[in-house]
Parts: sequence; structure tokens; C-alpha cells
Amino acid sequence: MTQVIWIIAAVLVTFTAGYVGYSRYLTRFVELDEEAETPAHKYEDGQEYVPSKKPVLLGHHYSSIAGGAPIVGPITAGAIWGWVPALLWIAIGNPLMGAVHDFVSLSGSLRHEGKSIGYMIGEYVGESGKNMLLWFAFLTIVLVVAVFALVVGIVFNAYPQVVTASFVYILLALVFGVYLYQFNGPFVPGTILFVAGVFAAVWVGLQYPLALFAGDYPAGTIVLLGGDGSWVPGAGSLGGNTAGWIPLVMVYAAVASALPVWVLLQPRDYLSSFLLYTGVGGAIVAIVVGTFLGTSSEPLVIDSSIGAFEGFWGVDAAGYAPLFPLLFITIACGTISGFHSLVSSGTTAKQLDNETDARLIGYGGMLGEGLLAAVALSTLAVWGFADPAGGIGAALPNFASGGGLIFTSLGVPQTVGAVFMALVLCSFLLTSTDTAVRLGRYMMEEIIGTPAGRTDTGLNANPRSFARGRYTNPIVQVIPAYLLVVSGQWVVLWQLFGGANQLLAALALLTATVWLANWDDNKQLVSTGVPMAIMVTITVLGLLILVFYENLYLNLLQGGAESLEGMLSAGVQMVLGLVLITLALALVRLGYRNISHVRREPGTAAAEPGDD
Repeated sequence: MTQVIWIIAAVLVTFTAGYVGYSRYLTRFVELDEEAETPAHKYEDGQEYVPSKKPVLLGHHYSSIAGGAPIVGPITAGAIWGWVPALLWIAIGNPLMGAVHDFVSLSGSLRHEGKSIGYMIGEYVGESGKNMLLWFAFLTIVLVVAVFALVVGIVFNAYPQVVTASFVYILLALVFGVYLYQFNGPFVPGTILFVAGVFAAVWVGLQYPLALFAGDYPAGTIVLLGGDGSWVPGAGSLGGNTAGWIPLVMVYAAVASALPVWVLLQPRDYLSSFLLYTGVGGAIVAIVVGTFLGTSSEPLVIDSSIGAFEGFWGVDAAGYAPLFPLLFITIACGTISGFHSLVSSGTTAKQLDNETDARLIGYGGMLGEGLLAAVALSTLAVWGFADPAGGIGAALPNFASGGGLIFTSLGVPQTVGAVFMALVLCSFLLTSTDTAVRLGRYMMEEIIGTPAGRTDTGLNANPRSFARGRYTNPIVQVIPAYLLVVSGQWVVLWQLFGGANQLLAALALLTATVWLANWDDNKQLVSTGVPMAIMVTITVLGLLILVFYENLYLNLLQGGAESLEGMLSAGVQMVLGLVLITLALALVRLGYRNISHVRREPGTAAAEPGDD
């Protein structure tokens, strides 16, 4: 039997080599300067532009980029095609593509006043390219909010202990923000005190689980409302308790996104990062200890139900599933994710205290998410996976159950370890959800137009102000996201979410390539251009399969869509898929034309933005 430690060893080797070697080269390549003034200092406003300590910002960035996808993706892909292909894509693709994507998105935004990738590409290919990319990003954000809020609801329903623990650590974060920024409390003692409080929140959650409606919960669960919640929109397909949590999570995300970053976002993400580091790092330590000392409740070997390689077409239960290109879309966030470019060029670039911090936060933060993906793959390996076609509903319990088994190596009871890993997952999701809403506001501000360093409240009769306002823009995002979830259409649109996310990664790499070409006609474009071409190819092929095989052929021509609603859903997916492909190829064409012009006429390259 193969030991699961080989999964962890492989990623540690490639990630170490990437950070020590490649990230140092990239830092020199984009000429990061520790003496340069960052947007956080230039436009400091106490709201969005706030210079932050490196560990605090790393905690925010890592918590924001890591959500449910780096857990669901590796587990699902490992079950369909085998653990070896999944491992290779994570171990090789992350340092060469994903970490580069995050790093150049952050570095490029620093040189463009903390603006998004949409603004960046607009500087070189024109207003139409800017607006296309910004609308693409905004619509992707709505999908992110819908999916992440749904998954939080599922986790809250499955583990009511996590509800209480989440409430406690959010309250602690609010107090920590006041302590740190209003009272200027000592940083290290405050960190020790409040981090201890976060871990105490886990114990409080175990003692006082919370649920909205009655259900099958652990003994002692406090049920807040009467009945089964069947009246809640979406309860028919999701269950009353899950459906009830979703709007509350979205309201939380909307409120949190409107607060100044120092009030909740920074302190909460910093504190929860210790929970996340413990979950990922603790699991790695537990695998090492359990392997060499044999202290786990069961041997930490790869379960016989998980093959090393299940063939190009995968297991029969998954249906038509060619490894290329679908593996590379199924595992997104653990290797490369377009959502990260929005975080890097959105909230993170506005808080970076020193340009050279981008190496650890941008490149290193993505490696950290790759470790999460490796841990998720390890939970699959030790626990097994009975339903490769089960998607989210099957993958999430696997992560908690397998994680609980791994933590028995350190003497943690399996039930406690499972709840802890569920809380780790929920921490990722909560931070990603409200960060996504904040990023959606930034996208709309740039679409409509807002001067750097200024924020509109939206509390007036001007429609443009309402659309971009700090207090009103979240409504524009949350309402369609909520309707998407409760209508049941999130299920059929999940693959479109994955396709849009990966296409966004390709477009972010295109933006970086165009920036570098215009900055200096001698800059090499291989580091960003090759990953961009790979991602465009992979994603377009994947969306073509979704459009023409799964929907046109199976659902419409072969009668797979048995109802009128199913046929309409198939039609919507086809239209959206083709729109995404057309939009991406149009942007690639604009970018290629710009690069070709610059390289044919070297003297026309624009000066690097930000150089005075």
C-alpha cells in the first residue's frame, strides 16, 4: 500500500524550489523596490487603502483566496482520474502557473495605483477591453458569492458546532480591530491573546452547537426557530436549515464588505489565518507523525478505492470525463484561479506596505493554497470516496472525515478533528465570500468611474452612485446571487462558474503579459505568456465540451433534459458558455495585437505606469 506522505512530500519539494528560486527571479524581473511608495501609502484613507503589517496582510490574502474549490476540486479529480494526475497538476502547475499568476497580478496592480486587472488592460488595449474584462469579472464575482454562500450553508447544516465557533471568532475579530487600530495595543501580546480566543471558540462550538430549524443534529444543539423551515425559499431542494443560513451569510458578507478594512476584514482574516495554518500545517505534521510513529487510528495509506491512475476517461461513474481538458478545470484554486487575480489586484494591492512584500504574499500565498489542495487530496486518499460524481455534497464530508482520521495521529479524537476541519473549511469560505462582495464593488467603481482613493456611499438618488456605493453595491450583487441559489440553478451553473474562473485566470495572465510588453520591449514574456496560452486552450476546450456535448447533444438531442425547465437551463448554459468563449478570445485578440505592435516598433512601448 502506498503511504499518503508521498503526496505531501512531492508538493513540498516543488513548492520549496519554486519559492526559493523562481519567486526570487520574478521579484528581480518586475523590479520590486522596497523604497517605492505603494498605493496603500499614497492614497491612505482609513477605509480601503490601509498600509498593513506583512503577517496581517498575508493572513487576509491567504484567507481570501482559499475557499471551497481547492478542497472540492482535488477530491473530485482524484476520485475520477486517480491521485497521481491530481497530484502532478498541483505540484507542478502551482509554482509555475498559479503562483506566477497571483504574483504578477499583485505586482502589476501596485504599478497601476492599486487598480484591478480590468483597469490595467484598459491602459493598453482601450476602453472596450477594460469594460469587457471588468464585466466578466463582476459576473464571475456574483457566481462566487452564490456558490460560497451555498457551501457555507451546507457546512453549517452538517456541523452546527461550526456556527457557534464562527460567531465567536467574528466577534473576537471586531474587538481585535479596535484593540489594534484604535487603542494601538501591542501587536504580539494581542496576537497571542486573541488567537487563543479563536481556538477557544472551537471548544465553545463543541459545547453549544446552533441550528436555525429542527433536524438531525448532535445532542445539545440549540435550535433557534420552531418548525422545519419548509417555508424558507429553496428549502425544497436544500432543506430548511441550509436554506435559512444562506441569506444570513449573504447579509453578513454585504455588511462586512462595507466596513472599513481595519474594522473586520484585516483582523478577522489575520486571526482566522492561524486557524487555517493549524488546519493545513497540523494535518501535514499529523501525516508525518502518523506515518513514522504509527500513532493514527488507522494506517495512513492510500485507500484501495482510490486508484493511482484511473485512465484518460476516468471512472465510469463520472460519465464522459476526458482527463484533458477537464482535470485542469476541475482542480482550479489549488493550482491556478482567476478569482485570485481579483483579490491580488483588489484588496491586497491597496494594503501592501512594501513592494517587496509581494513575493511572500502573492507567490507564497498561492503556494499555501496548494498545500491546502494537497491536504484535501490526502483526506481523499486515507478515507476513500464512494461517489466520484457526487460533487460538492460528497466532497465536503470527505474532507472533514478524512481530516479527522489524520488528526488522530496527534491524539485528537476523530470526531473533534472532523469538526475542527469543518471549521477550517468554513473559515476559508466566510472570508472569501465577503471579500468577493468587496471586490465586486471595486469592479463596479472602475466600470462607472471613481477617482482613486475615493469611495461613494451610494446613499443618494443617483443610480450610478447606487450601483457603485459602499453601502448599496452589495445589494446589486447579493440579490441575484441569492436568486441563483434558491432557484436551484446553481447546480447546472457550477461548471460555468469553474469555466469562468479559469478563463479569468487566462485573462489575468494576458493582462500581465501586455503590461510587461508595454513596460519594456526587452522583457521576456514566457513566464506569463506560456501559462496564459495553456489556460486559454484548456478552458475553451472545456467550455466547448459543456456547450456542445453535455448540453446540445446529451440534454437536448438525446433527451437528457426531461423537463421544460431542464431544456431552458441547457439553453442558458450554452449561451453563457459561448459568450464566455467569445469574450475571452476577443480580449486575447486585442492583447495579441497590442503586443505585436509594441514588439514590431520597440520605440512605441509605454513607460511603466507609476514611474515618475
